[in-house]
Amino acid sequence: MKIAIGADHAGYRLKDVVVPFLESLGHTIEDVGCDCADSVDYPDYSIPVCEMVTSGKVDRGILICGTGIGMSIAANKYKGIRCALVHDAFTAKATREHNDTNVLAMGERVIGPGVAMDIIQIWLDTSFSGNERHQNRINKVTAIESQS
Repeated sequence: MKIAIGADHAGYRLKDVVVPFLESLGHTIEDVGCDCADSVDYPDYSIPVCEMVTSGKVDRGILICGTGIGMSIAANKYKGIRCALVHDAFTAKATREHNDTNVLAMGERVIGPGVAMDIIQIWLDTSFSGNERHQNRINKVTAIESQS
């Protein structure tokens, strides 16, 4: 799978752990930065990840900031992006099964590397259920995007 990943200054350390983990699983990674603790703006890193996902250049995206909140808000402004802020295994599985999310947001200040790798593994390994009621809900969200 091709995965784009981006982080701001509050998430780059976790990103630097996640990238080799993803590569060890055989995934191809597009790392858009950042790579230091100098203060940056999280939208500057969510933009390229979301553009790669919506263009089809990558299959999925991962965004990391201090809490994951800013990244998830920015990502969900993109038409075609369904980003979930996840900090536990249950929601990692549910967001794929029920919402067919294509971008995952996490917070470095909220979870550690072990939990992050568990979340990512579950999120990548879980397929959308294809359940009609879940698809109907996704269609309604997509309809909202086209109205704005």
